[in-house]
Amino acid sequence: MQNIIINLNKPVNMSSQQAVTKIKKLFNARKAGHSGTLDPIASGILLVCLDEATKVTRFLSDIEKEYVVKMKFGERTDSYDSTGKVIEKRPFDFLTERMIFDTLKKFTGAIKQKPPLYSAIKVKGQRLYKLARKGINIDVPERTINIMEIQALAFNPPFFEFKVVCSKGTYIRTLCDDIGISLGTAAHVISLIRTRIGSFNIQDAFSFGEPENKLINAIYSIDSAISHLEEIILNPEDFKKLRNGFPYEITDKKMTFKTHYIRLKTPENNLLGIGKLENNLVKIERLLN
Repeated sequence: MQNIIINLNKPVNMSSQQAVTKIKKLFNARKAGHSGTLDPIASGILLVCLDEATKVTRFLSDIEKEYVVKMKFGERTDSYDSTGKVIEKRPFDFLTERMIFDTLKKFTGAIKQKPPLYSAIKVKGQRLYKLARKGINIDVPERTINIMEIQALAFNPPFFEFKVVCSKGTYIRTLCDDIGISLGTAAHVISLIRTRIGSFNIQDAFSFGEPENKLINAIYSIDSAISHLEEIILNPEDFKKLRNGFPYEITDKKMTFKTHYIRLKTPENNLLGIGKLENNLVKIERLLN
């Protein structure tokens, strides 16, 4: 059993599920999943979890992400990227770097964002993109997302490149569409690279076609992959209680945690599972075999 996480550099024109299937076959794994979809047009980091590691995918999904984006001004598409149909053309020759930089500042911090119609969000059990392909438009409510940083990289009209660091749930396609509207023109994504997820960097990622010995730097244990979560090393008595389904009470008032979820360790410092902290009580959220 391969209970590991692979830092994969997904290529363009491959779905996230196709990439996961290739890794699953490569390792002859029983189960496989990933911690955050990348559209076929996008490339970059896709964290592929194998076997027991599939139990921690959502704890990897919550980490901040970094992208390098290239957008094109003057055209709006129905999918907000270059795979879609152009639905509007607007002039962009009035744009200046200063106008763009000033507008980017409006999109930092906690902002409201509406997911695109062509997205994998489920509404009444159906994916939005499947409904959109049938011509059914659903009014999706806005979400609050967090943009920690936007850094301009290059402006060569009609193209603009930037780097963005953002929270879970951010749609870069929507961000680019909103930037275009805010500037009084239209825009869509033509290139998207996910360069970082938390402490996972694209420089360490494995790419298909590379020698398999390059995989060494891209393989992580479950414990190291979720090291952004704080930990508790249990004494033998508390370890036994937790294994039997009883909560662990934090009686030491000096023990404070910044994360809502905590790595629970055996007395031998092995990962037991993920605990959920509520009112000084820690309950098993995910138990690892």
